[in-house]
Amino acid sequence: MKKRRLSLEQKRKVNGYMFILPWLVGFIVFYVRSLFMTVEFSLSDLKMDVVNGGYNLTWVGLKNYIYAFTAHGSFKQILTSSVLNMVVDIPLIIFFSLFMALLLNRKFKGRTLVRAIFFLPVILNAEAILDAIESATAMVATGVSASSQEVAAESAGIGMAYYIDLFGSLMLPRWLLDYIVGATDRITSIISASGVQIVIFIAALQSIPGNLYEVAKMEGATAYETFWKVTLPMITPHIITNIVYTVVDSFVSSDVVTLAYNEAFTNYNYGLSAVFSLVSTLVTCGILLLICGTITKKSRYYN
Repeated sequence: MKKRRLSLEQKRKVNGYMFILPWLVGFIVFYVRSLFMTVEFSLSDLKMDVVNGGYNLTWVGLKNYIYAFTAHGSFKQILTSSVLNMVVDIPLIIFFSLFMALLLNRKFKGRTLVRAIFFLPVILNAEAILDAIESATAMVATGVSASSQEVAAESAGIGMAYYIDLFGSLMLPRWLLDYIVGATDRITSIISASGVQIVIFIAALQSIPGNLYEVAKMEGATAYETFWKVTLPMITPHIITNIVYTVVDSFVSSDVVTLAYNEAFTNYNYGLSAVFSLVSTLVTCGILLLICGTITKKSRYYN
């Protein structure tokens, strides 16, 4: 019998499935079971059995969900603020990451060192290193006088007020001015959250075939036109990757996760904690589907 050979597209699909196979096995073995248990906990009243060990579940239906949205004092507020911060930070982080990747992709002396510096926040965000930095900061803060802190705060306030007035004199819309001010306040967190995205964008830029730029140059395209007609369409799929990473990273470090953790391990209300986790996960998945679905329609994948 004649052997049936796979087409090039089928071979690429097989390679893709083989690439995600370790993650898929881990997802099915470890995560799916935990997800079903979380749903079960959210619909039940969980009590720990101190005598015999384990736990007992009492079915309560949607009671925990109703309590979370109608009676809990802070869940809706924390969820709303976390989602708003996530939506505001996404374009800032993506724009900053792409801008820095374009700069770091150029050839200049010390390029490797500069790339390492921009990736340092990812390493410094490790829990052990964060604890050490917080301890060192607390020790240094005890030796700083209150007067010097007041002077620094006053000078920073004057500088910010000056720039707000400057942008206001340009007749910028109020919502745009508020967004710029908010971005300035978040500059530290934006830089610390952009390390991985910068690396992904640099890899995307380096994967663009050089002959595309040569053709654009021969056709007389300017640098501006080359960016919009060549660079941006080629890296659009990686923009989706970075958005997914940014949203998930923001969700992991959000106040909703802290609230769910405290509710489970401080107040021992596992059912309500499961509700917090599931609702925030569904909201995050909804944001991802909306953003990625919109961008995917305008994305082009080149082989």
